[in-house]
Amino acid sequence: MSNKKIMLQMNGVSKIFPGVKALDKVNIKAYGGEVTALMGENGAGKSTLMNILSGVYKKDEGKIFIEGQEVDIKGIKSAEEYGVTIIHQELSLLNNLTIAENMFLGNEKFEKFTRRIKQDELVERSKTFLEQIGCEIDPNELVGNINVGEKQMIEIAKALTKNASIIIMDEPTTALTDKETKKLFGVIENLKKKGIAIVYISHRMEEIFSICDRVEVLRDGKYVGSAKIKDIDNDKLISMMVGRTIEDQFPYKEIKKGEKFLEVIDLCAKQGISNISFEVRAGEILGIAGLMGSGRTEVAKTIFGEYKKTGGRVKVKGKEVNIKSIGEAIKNGICYLSEDRKKEGCVLGLSIKENMSVCNLIKYEDKFKSIDLKKEIEDVDYYIKKINIKTPSRDQLIGNLSGGNQQKVILAKWLMLSPEILIVDEPTRGIDVGAKKEIYDLLNDLKAMGKAIVIISSDLSEVLGISDRIMVMSEGKVSGELSREEASQEEIMKLAVGIK
Repeated sequence: MSNKKIMLQMNGVSKIFPGVKALDKVNIKAYGGEVTALMGENGAGKSTLMNILSGVYKKDEGKIFIEGQEVDIKGIKSAEEYGVTIIHQELSLLNNLTIAENMFLGNEKFEKFTRRIKQDELVERSKTFLEQIGCEIDPNELVGNINVGEKQMIEIAKALTKNASIIIMDEPTTALTDKETKKLFGVIENLKKKGIAIVYISHRMEEIFSICDRVEVLRDGKYVGSAKIKDIDNDKLISMMVGRTIEDQFPYKEIKKGEKFLEVIDLCAKQGISNISFEVRAGEILGIAGLMGSGRTEVAKTIFGEYKKTGGRVKVKGKEVNIKSIGEAIKNGICYLSEDRKKEGCVLGLSIKENMSVCNLIKYEDKFKSIDLKKEIEDVDYYIKKINIKTPSRDQLIGNLSGGNQQKVILAKWLMLSPEILIVDEPTRGIDVGAKKEIYDLLNDLKAMGKAIVIISSDLSEVLGISDRIMVMSEGKVSGELSREEASQEEIMKLAVGIK
């Protein structure tokens, strides 16, 4: 038992959406002066639970206690009055307003007679809260002019203006650099000293063990259990989350290599890549590693026809191809899964079925040029089952799925085209360990089928675990290549920073 004050207690909380029970009698606690990790696979119910706590959704049953008092949270404003604030993964600041205006939006003070906002007071009040978290940005600066890390700090300062005693942070480091993440952790330590309870949602295990004091785990909408971080290890936490022990997080299959499916020779593009050369064979996974800005994604998009090459050659199965569009890339058996699934991977307003078949509708045309819905549905249902997409229906909007399940739908979209060459860019970013394992298994299955796969990833453990060979990039060029046997995090980092 902790001798710290229980700031939050949620008992028996349930929530039902049409066709799915998102939460089933969930219990969690959070203590003042501590960071409580809320963990679980995508779709486990974490966001739903926090949306109930922050007033976005209304619970169907259960009780919520804040500082020992039962509360009835009727909406977002109501939650804020009880001291609960959420900082969403997608930041909610307005770029065309100043930092000060954003921080007190909806809580401004007005001149008595003119009813104008007291701008000077707004700026001074902002400085007070920014100083509390060690943020030295000018409150008069437009939010559109500051970087993502600074925006994250503004969101925290904004939470403090509302006298928050419970702050929920949903994937707060997703878009942050290592330096910005370190600064955020420093701010979190200061918030703990003020006695604030922080509920922290993240899929990055190293963060959980670095910044959190305890963990509460959900699985399939149910409460699994809690533990102090000092009493648990990585394997035990993963086991709680997925309900099984993952002996090998990165399953590797040794497959006999076939012919060269993709050959890239001295590829150049205006997007900052020059003289890129590599090859990928049938039954092989090539990992591409490198720091942010090294040109990894630019290489993929140039091969895929999204960017125009300014030099070099690309061969598919020994035949030179001049790909000038995405359509031509697909015709040549090349598919690319983007690192930005929401902007470039899926259409959030369409269903799972529509997202899966959108690139392959010609396959379902009958002799009257109409869509053969029966055949389309058969294929969609096959892939929903094959790659374990968790959804109540093929007609569910993809925007309502968890990140891991969205990623599976996008993978299925490309698999329906039967590509010979599949390039996957950050395929497991922002998804949970269980879904990651399923995606690795799927990539291994494709490798066993004789496909050529390129995986671009910032997660060195992932690149090392799943790849047959690793190509490392630095400043738009290939800085080296490592076999599976000689590759290590140290060797990759040497090449990534330009040390030969």
